[in-house]
Amino acid sequence: MPTTNEFTHPINVRSSQLDMSQRGGRSDDYDDKIRNAQMELERIQQEREQLERMKRELEELTVRKREFLFQQVELTEKLSTAITLIDRELLEMHEEMGHFEQCRACFAEHLDKIQKYDPEKWTRDNLHEKLDKATMATDLASDEYDQASVYFEGSRGVAIFGRPSKGGRKPSKSRAGNSELATQLINGLAFNLPIVILGTIALVVYLIK
Repeated sequence: MPTTNEFTHPINVRSSQLDMSQRGGRSDDYDDKIRNAQMELERIQQEREQLERMKRELEELTVRKREFLFQQVELTEKLSTAITLIDRELLEMHEEMGHFEQCRACFAEHLDKIQKYDPEKWTRDNLHEKLDKATMATDLASDEYDQASVYFEGSRGVAIFGRPSKGGRKPSKSRAGNSELATQLINGLAFNLPIVILGTIALVVYLIK
């Protein structure tokens, strides 16, 4: 058999091709670095924007907190003062209501006694007695009415006695002082009224005899 001769052809790699390959690898690395740098910048920018939003929110919350503290102090003072004044007003109204109740009871008693007198039924024999008793009852009622009118002057009940209300009120100390006096006066008159009537009757009987 004939022998086959093998020929080896050397492959020459040009240096320019190696340079291109190296340059291509370097270009890819450069592009990767640029992309990484851009991504890092975007991340930093996002973090910066987030920090700015958080800063603005914190500033807004701080302003709202300051406004709330100011309103809290202001309203606390206003409401506390109002509650104190309302409590004082309610106490005075309660005391005044008690005086009105006493005054009403006294007036109702006088009214009941006055309405029971019927001059048309009086006879000549008892005219003097009946007239004295009726006059005493009306005088006593009139006196207590006038006293109550003076006491309630300047209060809510001033219009009850036919006087125009001026919208004013007596000072608390004056009202407190007059309160006790009026209470004693009303109670004293109501208590002494039967005694006065009995005394008058006894006097009339004595004079008749």
